[in-house]
Amino acid sequence: MRKDDMPHKGRVILLNKPYGVLSQFTDKGTEGSTRATLSDYVDVPKVYAAGRLDRDSEGLLVLTDDGALQARIANPKFKLEKTYLVQVEGTPTDAQIADLRNGVMLKDGLTRPARVSRIDLPELWPRDPPVRFRKTVPDGWLRITISEGRNRQVRRMTAHVGLPCLRLVRWSVGAWSLDGIDPGTWIDGAV
Repeated sequence: MRKDDMPHKGRVILLNKPYGVLSQFTDKGTEGSTRATLSDYVDVPKVYAAGRLDRDSEGLLVLTDDGALQARIANPKFKLEKTYLVQVEGTPTDAQIADLRNGVMLKDGLTRPARVSRIDLPELWPRDPPVRFRKTVPDGWLRITISEGRNRQVRRMTAHVGLPCLRLVRWSVGAWSLDGIDPGTWIDGAV
């Protein structure tokens, strides 16, 4: 993990959010719901998630009590880069990667260009539940860096080019990274 160069005045927490956990402190779902929330992992008062990370995604979630910092992280106008390690169904082709790099047309408009590269299987923790494995369908891994944060954007981008997402791990937000943070644990981000 590197120290972020984004100035802030409050507390910053870097959480490695496990798969299946909501990016909020309470479950506003159906009555009697027992879905895991941030309160199952972070017992720090008055911090809130800066941006979203879907329940079926894993990885770095930045929490802070600094409202201005929270807005700078979450608002796409600041173009803060977020990097994802993405397991996709299929073997990514040069043409598919070029499409992702150039931006793809989604229902809510053209995405900004992304930095995209093929990567070898990253050294990650096992996911619970595991990603389905099919002997007859290959999969591959991509590193994708975007500078906006539309709803389920990376999943929609890869699906658009014919590479459905199997696993999505946010590795970094700005200069903050997941390096050295085990799943379900957090560290102070101002180190």
